[in-house]
Amino acid sequence: MTDTLELVIITGMSGAGKTVVLQTFEDLGYFCVDNMPPSLLPKFWELVKESGKITKVCLVIDLRSRVFFDEIMSAIGSLDNTSFVTTKTVFLDADDDVLVSRYKETRRSHPLAQSSGRVMSGIKEERELLADIRSRAQWIVNTSKTTPRELREMILEKFQTDDEHLFHIEVVSFGFKYAAPIDADIMMDVRFLPNPHYIENLRPLTGLDKPVYDYVMQQPETETFYRKFIDLLDYVTPGYKREGKTSLTIAIGCTGGQHRSVALSERIASHLKNDGYPVNISHRDKDKRKQATHRS
Repeated sequence: MTDTLELVIITGMSGAGKTVVLQTFEDLGYFCVDNMPPSLLPKFWELVKESGKITKVCLVIDLRSRVFFDEIMSAIGSLDNTSFVTTKTVFLDADDDVLVSRYKETRRSHPLAQSSGRVMSGIKEERELLADIRSRAQWIVNTSKTTPRELREMILEKFQTDDEHLFHIEVVSFGFKYAAPIDADIMMDVRFLPNPHYIENLRPLTGLDKPVYDYVMQQPETETFYRKFIDLLDYVTPGYKREGKTSLTIAIGCTGGQHRSVALSERIASHLKNDGYPVNISHRDKDKRKQATHRS
């Protein structure tokens, strides 16, 4: 069982950016729950404690369920008073005119403006209700002049630890005959390279086998392509990371996804790992032909 668990509570004004912050904490590996009734917090935390597997939790508590709001302070207070939990409260705020503008843009009504229908009335009442919890927050962020990207970067800077690799790369090989993956950010067709399928002793093997790998890599076309493609990846990958993308999927396809795409995916993944990127590699269709043969 973990000795201490970290709880981050996200609260604040409606329209100040809680959704962006919650998504950022999800990317940081926090177990996130949106708008849990405060009365359930102690029981939820007991379950987390007993599991021993969850070390970081992020909860969004706001006024969408107003009936529960009176329980917020006591629930948070009970957690603060335990040695098992370290609690940090992030309060998101924004200027009144900015909040009004955001509600007008989305054409949504304020959760506390049900009776009058005026957004400004709801904002005023919400400020009064949240005054106490705002005074207790460890970090207050005014998002009036902050873009969603900038808000995300602020959260990452404050909560991301040195050993966390938020950005990672997925390299996947596939066969076009089984359809291209729909989640690829960069897709490359390598069917123009000489095909080991037409060499009898290589046909049953895959790009993970040395004879196939060597055959593919020894082709002059392969080396030229590889160098040009790696130059492209070396140029664009830092840009994807800089723009806040958490994952980059690179798909390499050949006809059946067994030989050329597998071999090249392995080499590309190795290069990216040497550059310091966390890389996962998968070969979606590597064994499809073998499986079809067995079924027949």
